[in-house]
Amino acid sequence: MNRTPTERALIVFFRLAMAWTFLYAASHQVFVTWSVADFLNSTKTFHGFYSQFTGPEIAPVLTFLVGYGHLLIGLSLLLGLMVRVSSVFGIALMLLYWSAHLDFPYVSDTTNFLIDEHIVFAGVLVLLIVEHAGHVFGLDAWAEKLSFVREHPNLKPLVA
Repeated sequence: MNRTPTERALIVFFRLAMAWTFLYAASHQVFVTWSVADFLNSTKTFHGFYSQFTGPEIAPVLTFLVGYGHLLIGLSLLLGLMVRVSSVFGIALMLLYWSAHLDFPYVSDTTNFLIDEHIVFAGVLVLLIVEHAGHVFGLDAWAEKLSFVREHPNLKPLVA
């Protein structure tokens, strides 16, 4: 794809900004004592749904998945490796967080009517997928050329 230097700079900026967002979240979840149960117990609009995940048998598993999910998504975006995959998971998380913060029709508080930063972040992640952001100063372009990926065409969508 032919891009101007400004377009490349913006793609890298948004990829790294989203990487920082996920890595910063992970730093508060992976390296400290934290549980999703506290967050999920405070949901409003979909409380009945989210409260199912606060029990002692599932909360530790979900806590692990969320914390390390943030870490892996952040590292993927930082390195520009498998950006399409990590962005899909990031979009799913952002939409889940948006619905968990929803106190219909407001999100978190009355200053956000239907849309908050989670929807904006999901939109940025969609843009990263569409623009093949891992190919702009990232490792996806390198990985796509590996003989292993060429020999296994089913892997190409992960880095294409």
